[in-house]
Amino acid sequence: MQRALVIHPHFKQAAASARTAAARLEEASGLAEAIQLQVALALIVPLAAPKPATLFGKGKVEELREAIAAQEITLAIVDSSLSPVQQRNLEEAWGCKVIDRTALILEIFGARARTAEGKMQVELAALEYQKSRLVRSWTHLERQRGGFGFLGGPGESQIELDRRLIRDRIAKIKRELEAVVRTRELHRRKRRRVPYPIIALVGYTNAGKSTLFNRLTGASVVSADKLFATLDPTLRAIRLPSGGAAILSDTVGFVSNLPPELIAAFRATLEEVLEADILLHVRDASHQDQSAQKEDVEAVLKTLFRSAHLPEHVMEVMNKIDCLPPEARAHLPPGVLGISALTGENVEALLQQLDRDITSRFYVQATLCLDMAGGEALSWLHRNGRVLSESTEDDTLRVSVTISPENLSRFEKQFGIRVAP
Repeated sequence: MQRALVIHPHFKQAAASARTAAARLEEASGLAEAIQLQVALALIVPLAAPKPATLFGKGKVEELREAIAAQEITLAIVDSSLSPVQQRNLEEAWGCKVIDRTALILEIFGARARTAEGKMQVELAALEYQKSRLVRSWTHLERQRGGFGFLGGPGESQIELDRRLIRDRIAKIKRELEAVVRTRELHRRKRRRVPYPIIALVGYTNAGKSTLFNRLTGASVVSADKLFATLDPTLRAIRLPSGGAAILSDTVGFVSNLPPELIAAFRATLEEVLEADILLHVRDASHQDQSAQKEDVEAVLKTLFRSAHLPEHVMEVMNKIDCLPPEARAHLPPGVLGISALTGENVEALLQQLDRDITSRFYVQATLCLDMAGGEALSWLHRNGRVLSESTEDDTLRVSVTISPENLSRFEKQFGIRVAP
């Protein structure tokens, strides 16, 4: 197992944050452990201002070099963004590979992606990141590739060739992802013809979204106590207490300082979030930085929706209350339901809350007059709506039903029956 050093640079002049430096270091260490790195040393390094050449001051660089040698560390992770020059200089000073936070997250995503689409999105993000770092990624870039000898001229430099190859590969992946987007849009159109509301689970990584998804759907999506266990979106139908149906979508978890390359590359996947009728923001009630995590998730959502405000259809739920002591449960945010996806506690109450929200927002109440022999029409209403009451008047069956406008229109066309006055 590769031994790693994790450094969180704590900038003294940084804007105030709800998350402490110790919590940020802990998260960075968790990210490293998520790809089976052994964190031999984890440090917070206070910085008055970043140094352009090495980020850290000369004395601190030398101090860390000695610690790296003593601990036999082969990889240093800086929990911040590094310029290509800073990365190259630190590698030369420390004698080991150096990566920044973006590269670490890209490495995790690369290890987690399972579908062809997910792998393409990770590769696209990695290439966009690498494109500006060729100056430090190759040792032979200053050497010129010679021509054939009889045409003259120095030929194309290796760095120019590498950049061109990366640009070509980026263009090819983008074309392939555009095809994925078109296919996904066709699937959405089919879902709209069978108009079930879509509920997308969003939240900070490791908040328990996949565990809740499995609890609600009976699926077996990978759920583990580790960061970014889920990358590829999964959709399943669920049955609501009223008898109606909805589609539940499990999406990639968010994280603080999520690299912009990843937000851009995963836009095809995150379109499931943009298309959802309800966003169920799953929060980890047991995490010490739950408030900061909420801010990070909301920041990503605002970026996705290109808005200064959160969309109105966001609904919060506090997960992992089984990890809280009894007295802490009384201090959950007002109006936010506490659940345990692991044990199932209050999950039925969550379904009822979702059902009420969906009914109030997406359904209408109508009274229909059916022929007493119209068993097929009545059966259709039970399957596609919520029958509230039935009463008979002479040879007519009056049925009061809650139903989506789309299904009501389908019913009227199929059976030639209009809403009763």
